[in-house]
Amino acid sequence: MAKKKINVGLVGYKFMGKAHSHAYHDVSMFFDMDAEPVMKVICGRDEKGVKAAAKKFGWKEYETDWKKLVERDDIDLVDITAPSNAHKEIAIGAAKAGKHVFCEKPLALNVADAREILEVVEKAGVKHMINFNYRKAPAIALAKKMIDDGLIGKIYHFRGVYLQDWIIDPEFPIVWRLDKSVAGSGSHGDLNAHIIDLARYLVGDFDCVVGMEETFIKERPLTEIGTTGGLIAKATGGRGEVTVDDATLFLAKFVNGAVATFEATRFAAGRRNHNRFEINGSKGSIVFNLERMNELEYYNVDDPAGLQGFRLIQATDPSHPYMHAWWPAAHIIGYEHTFIHQVYDLLQAIANDTMPMPSFVDGLKCQEVLDAVVKSIQEKRWVSISEM
Repeated sequence: MAKKKINVGLVGYKFMGKAHSHAYHDVSMFFDMDAEPVMKVICGRDEKGVKAAAKKFGWKEYETDWKKLVERDDIDLVDITAPSNAHKEIAIGAAKAGKHVFCEKPLALNVADAREILEVVEKAGVKHMINFNYRKAPAIALAKKMIDDGLIGKIYHFRGVYLQDWIIDPEFPIVWRLDKSVAGSGSHGDLNAHIIDLARYLVGDFDCVVGMEETFIKERPLTEIGTTGGLIAKATGGRGEVTVDDATLFLAKFVNGAVATFEATRFAAGRRNHNRFEINGSKGSIVFNLERMNELEYYNVDDPAGLQGFRLIQATDPSHPYMHAWWPAAHIIGYEHTFIHQVYDLLQAIANDTMPMPSFVDGLKCQEVLDAVVKSIQEKRWVSISEM
């Protein structure tokens, strides 16, 4: 029987657009699938840039207007990698046009918008998935299985940090990620969103939070138009105000009684992409660090006295999640493979009429925590997630 063809329209062609394009290009090479992606159309506002991206990444056509893209009869799935302030309009437009929707995180700029997006996609009856791609790292998927199997017992603690340093130079210019009107927030929505989702995935739902934030560099050089890809840019002669947080930290309590600490910053010198968490339970502990993404540390309290200690698990065995499709054990995979795994799960869900995970429900749940932290900072108090 012929495999189902899923025609994809991708909005955005910079950092995330390239990562998503690579996933569609390679997924069928490694995974046996019930559906195959057709890289039909890539969309971007700059015709010269998007035309070059279409040729380089392997897309059949390009568009410069996302509204034309979502109305095309030959598109089944709309993938949104545009900046955060564009997510709502494109996602709603795609769903109303009957397209399945795949969207980068965070889902929206606030809870109200996230809730509206979810209501529209559910009413339209389309599949929806948010790109919390770190869930798809084999080591993290293995950690989820170990926790579900009771290997660390009752969870007491989650402590997560996401540390970067790419804007530590005060002369680094204002890219869109430093503009609240476009990004919604800084390190909080960009980095904390990931570790919030991982905490929900591995530990459970949040109960309440209390936070603090700081913007260390209040003014920066303005950006030369057309030179920014979100993480790189050229400066002009003028200066402007930084309108997002450089660092946000918060404490949290989970519904199941566990407690947590979260720290996201772009001012941790020497930390390029340090996404690390540790989970402590009654029977053991688990540690993960994205910069060593093929490894998982595991401590078992039942090991014999005198032989106890953290053991290193190479999460590359064919028995580990997703690894059957890749290389022999210890032939490691990388960051880009998390996108391939996410796309694989998405396409399989569409082909088999199931809801992919994580869905926009998870996007809304994450946004509720993000907004609760912001409310806590503004009002200088603990905020319950139920208030959101």
